[in-house]
Amino acid sequence: MTLSFKSLTAMLAATTMLAGPVLAAGTHPETGEPLSDNQTFTYRILDEFSAVDPGIAEDVSGAEVIRDLFEGLMNQDENGNLVPGVATGYTTNDAKNVYTFTLRPEAMWSNGTPVTANDFVYAWRRAADPATASPYAWYIELMSIENAAAVIAGEMPTDALGVTAIDDYTLEVRLSGSLPYFPLMTTHTTTFPVPQAVVEEFGADWTKPENIVSNGAYVLTEHIPQERSVRERNPMYWNNDATIIEKVVALVINDDDTALTRWKAGELDRTEIPTGQYPSLNEEYPGEALAFPRLCNYYYTFNLSEDGPEAFKDVRVRQALSYAVDRSIITDQVLQGGQVAAFTFTPGATANFSVPDVAFGQMTQAERNAAAVELLAEAGYGPDNPLAFELVYNTSEAHAQIATVVAQMWKQTLGVEVTQNNMEWQVFLEERGSQRFEMARGAWCGDYNEASTFLDLLNSSSGYNDGKYSNPEVDALLAAAKTMDDPSANYTQIEEILANDMPVIPVYHYSGNMMLNDEIRNWPINNVEQNWYSRNLYRVDN
Repeated sequence: MTLSFKSLTAMLAATTMLAGPVLAAGTHPETGEPLSDNQTFTYRILDEFSAVDPGIAEDVSGAEVIRDLFEGLMNQDENGNLVPGVATGYTTNDAKNVYTFTLRPEAMWSNGTPVTANDFVYAWRRAADPATASPYAWYIELMSIENAAAVIAGEMPTDALGVTAIDDYTLEVRLSGSLPYFPLMTTHTTTFPVPQAVVEEFGADWTKPENIVSNGAYVLTEHIPQERSVRERNPMYWNNDATIIEKVVALVINDDDTALTRWKAGELDRTEIPTGQYPSLNEEYPGEALAFPRLCNYYYTFNLSEDGPEAFKDVRVRQALSYAVDRSIITDQVLQGGQVAAFTFTPGATANFSVPDVAFGQMTQAERNAAAVELLAEAGYGPDNPLAFELVYNTSEAHAQIATVVAQMWKQTLGVEVTQNNMEWQVFLEERGSQRFEMARGAWCGDYNEASTFLDLLNSSSGYNDGKYSNPEVDALLAAAKTMDDPSANYTQIEEILANDMPVIPVYHYSGNMMLNDEIRNWPINNVEQNWYSRNLYRVDN
């Protein structure tokens, strides 16, 4: 079967040809809108991103930067659909276990050298190599690439990974089994190409502005940790003539209210809406206060490792704590931004996923509270033996606010004593990833639009299963789902198991809540993954 993107490629080519003369006239090449002389986009991030190295990054902020600096095989359009990136298209065999991508010869690195299939081979092998210690190595295995598990475990050399450069512009990927949604996974930053010569020359310093070589629409020109990063147009990008935004500035601002104040002052074009302020801001700034569905969940995870709290090894304790969380108070009274109370791990915004009616989600909150009291008592906890634990989360007023409200619910309903611990982002990631916690905040935004991007986090072998939950039945159902034309029954069954085992407490499913300057146009509101690319944005002259 051949999946062609000829029409899309033709459209892109036409846009490229039009861009030069139209932009010179100061109007948008497609809409005819008058463009601002200032084509800078400035936005706020909560914490310093983990990295801009595609093989190392593990956070949303880092991924946003990487999508500007680098380009993978495929991109997404404003609705989340696949469109050509470095690859113009792909073919697959009938078994859907071999995918062949055709690369565009005009794709260049920022130093003027061609982007080839070998750059992808190197990047994918590097991400899987234990020596790299990539926190996202598990994603290569999740893609079902042949021999990925053995390579990641150090049992086979990296060149055994099922990815081959047939020639400079033909990349073949061999999978361990059928995976119909494999192309969707190639929009993730871990799969982006990496320049081998530059990495080998500079080592860990290869992503510094003075050293970095990238192949995306922008290059990194400034990076002051914990303060700001700047990226500017890459003249070597294959479709540079169609890019309108000249400069992108990311500012680290830890406090939501401070960020909002700076947005109101015109210093920022985009910032998140502080907790509970969407209704008033929407009234004050109609059209600039935005709320839309996101492919993300918010949860608390139990440390179920051998060294985790003994109390959490009792499923009744975990169920009691989950039942006692009044999710409607959090979504309707605390957040007030269109978030959805969560009783499953997978959000309803996920493509081809119907949220199952799990049993505890069908109870009233009064019924859940009563059941929680009984369960905790059965587990041996009460006034004479109160349950106490530490809850950790990363720096954010919203996380602190939610944690305080939830802790109060546990205290009032169950008599539980909770110590809250607020950590800086990098420290938080390290502590959670090393199981040095009792209960931790978690959130996940889908790497691709399919239920497995969430449920695979609770696979016993997942690199992001920070709570170390393990259920062989869940693992088996996930493995079987990968080759099914319609895996929905498996996903429903997994969610029912999770609702019983309760390895995590699902709290809510996200909505996107942000303030966006009305001069900035073409933000992909309908892309539930919120994979945005600065090259698709533009600023109009109001």
